[in-house]
Amino acid sequence: MFCYPAVLEQDPDTGTIMVSFPDLPFAHSVGEDEAEALLNAEAALVTAFEICEAQRETMPMPSVAASGQVLVNLPVIVAGKVALYNAMLAESKRKADMARLLNIAPMLVDRLLSFRHKSRIEQIETALAVLGRRLVVGVM
Repeated sequence: MFCYPAVLEQDPDTGTIMVSFPDLPFAHSVGEDEAEALLNAEAALVTAFEICEAQRETMPMPSVAASGQVLVNLPVIVAGKVALYNAMLAESKRKADMARLLNIAPMLVDRLLSFRHKSRIEQIETALAVLGRRLVVGVM
């Protein structure tokens, strides 16, 4: 569900692999080889999502990969947090609104939305449910 197409290019000067994302043009990563570049690409996506959140912008959904693109898969927890954040924006809900709806402290909503915090998937499911959404996980 949350597999972002990426373009890998080798830097002719350094030999490193550069990664860019058509869906998030300001997200980039680099690595000594393809494996390291793709590992760093996941962190680049998380950083891009944090920028979107700071600017109160919707986090773009992934497009279909074109020829020559690879897919960078988000961990389920990160995908859930992206879905939750986008659902909150769509419903015009702020963190304080979510705290009231979930009957939890506002600090816990901050943690629930933080990509760097290890939330439990059940918490994300509950938060999505109060917004009328369901989290669905698939296996490929």
